[in-house]
Amino acid sequence: MRLSKDFFYTIKENITDEDSNSGKLLVKSGMIKKISNGIYAKMPLGQKTIQNVENIVRKYMNEAGANELKMPSLLPMEIYEMAGRKDAFGSSMFKLNDRYNREYALGPTHEELFAITSMNKVKSYRDLPFTIYQIGNKYRDEMRPRLGLIRVREFTMKDAYSFDTDYEGLDVSYKKMFDAYNKIFTELGLNYKIVKADTGTMGGILSEEFQAVTDIGEDTLVFCDKCGFSSNLEITPCRSCENSNEEEKMLEMVETPNRHTIEEVSEYLKLDIKQTVKALLMNIDNELVVLFVRGDRELNETKVLKLLNKQEIGFADDELIATSNAVPGYTGPIGLNAKIIIDNEVLKMKNFCCGANKEGYHYINANIKDFTYDLTGDIVNVKEGDICPNCGEKLVFKKGIEVGNTFKLGTKYSECVGLNYLGDDNKNHPVVMGCYGIGIERILSAIVEQNNDEKGIIWPMNVAPYKVAIVVINPKEEQQLEVGNKLYNELNKIGIDTLIDDRTERAGVKFNDIDLIGIPIRITVGKKVSDNLVEIKLRKEETSEETIIQDAISRIKQLT
Repeated sequence: MRLSKDFFYTIKENITDEDSNSGKLLVKSGMIKKISNGIYAKMPLGQKTIQNVENIVRKYMNEAGANELKMPSLLPMEIYEMAGRKDAFGSSMFKLNDRYNREYALGPTHEELFAITSMNKVKSYRDLPFTIYQIGNKYRDEMRPRLGLIRVREFTMKDAYSFDTDYEGLDVSYKKMFDAYNKIFTELGLNYKIVKADTGTMGGILSEEFQAVTDIGEDTLVFCDKCGFSSNLEITPCRSCENSNEEEKMLEMVETPNRHTIEEVSEYLKLDIKQTVKALLMNIDNELVVLFVRGDRELNETKVLKLLNKQEIGFADDELIATSNAVPGYTGPIGLNAKIIIDNEVLKMKNFCCGANKEGYHYINANIKDFTYDLTGDIVNVKEGDICPNCGEKLVFKKGIEVGNTFKLGTKYSECVGLNYLGDDNKNHPVVMGCYGIGIERILSAIVEQNNDEKGIIWPMNVAPYKVAIVVINPKEEQQLEVGNKLYNELNKIGIDTLIDDRTERAGVKFNDIDLIGIPIRITVGKKVSDNLVEIKLRKEETSEETIIQDAISRIKQLT
């Protein structure tokens, strides 16, 4: 790449419409350009970096025996109806109709299509196992795209699918992909953790996530340093407190004027917030459901939907609340005429404070015997410092960006589409599937979040768009330009991707741009060429070294 002639730019102004450091740096460095909320164009430097990531992913997928193919993104809606996922995806799916009014979708994921495609090959048990994959676009109408490339509406995913005769075979295929993922993320230089996760709309019997550890991450990762327990917060079991031995007291209604939050109530009544129970009035698949949890706990919506086998959850509006006698800010389980779900922890509490379903009033000394409920379960998030569900030690939290996931799907999709094989018993059996995804742009963002400083991005050598940047201080000076061009040509000839900054800009501008775009090695060709010297500097180091021009190529080979 020759910066004086090729498509290259950086932005000098501060980036104000990005809410993550990686988003700001990728836009500012000219790697990506925001087109709309959650939609980005990849500029030449960004596209080259993405291709480097894809090549690493592709290398280890191929080594693991997977075959690459390419699926379409425009898919007939009936494909998703087979597994009931049209409704499961709901408003997050981009839908459209063709000129004949047939319904299509921009593919958010491809499980059904891979299963259908495999029917052409799979007839007998002799046709299994195999694994196929693609690297292609996915589309999801995110309600709130954010964090640059981390949460977007159009993105690149590597999705692979394994096909086996039984679950023992799935275990083997799964381990191959799991090991390949470890190699991929290790070569990419990511600091990552592996955690158990919710299977979500994918379904199946197991989901594990590869999470890049960074403070900007959307996911909360839960760990136990003693026993090695690891999990995504959304599925971490909450080990509730022991049963209270306190003697039950007489129920009493007390006035709590203008105290609407549980914090205000506990402060007013001088109660420990852990002795209170709060109500969450939720709209779950268009039904009012009131959930009661300990006052200091946060509701876990994923657990609630799993418990009820429902699809969507959100706060109830006034119209839905009006179908009950609930009083927002003062809702309690005693005498409430609505569906009631109680967290397991509440069952063990005694003499707690809760709403009285009367404006300005709460109950104190409430107990489980004072009301009825429809269902109980673990419906809250654990907190840092809570007890590990395995060993009883304290849990610790980290933030992470999900860059990869692996699923044991089982037979969910093969049964839906009729993907069967004839076994050696002359009977038909459903194929057992696994699914393995990697978010390419998310990897880019995670690398930048973990590798940057006040000057810009610091790309790892094997991901950087170019390994070497040659900065010619004064391209109008014949000897400098000649030396720069010679090094540029020789390095590219031996396969070391190199760019040359031969623009007629000030040296400071050039240095700032090369630091911003994160090229690992910089060769400065300046006045000292008359002394047969150039300067070599690593992006991640503060100091530079002077090298004889004739030794520069061998020195770069050592560094790369």
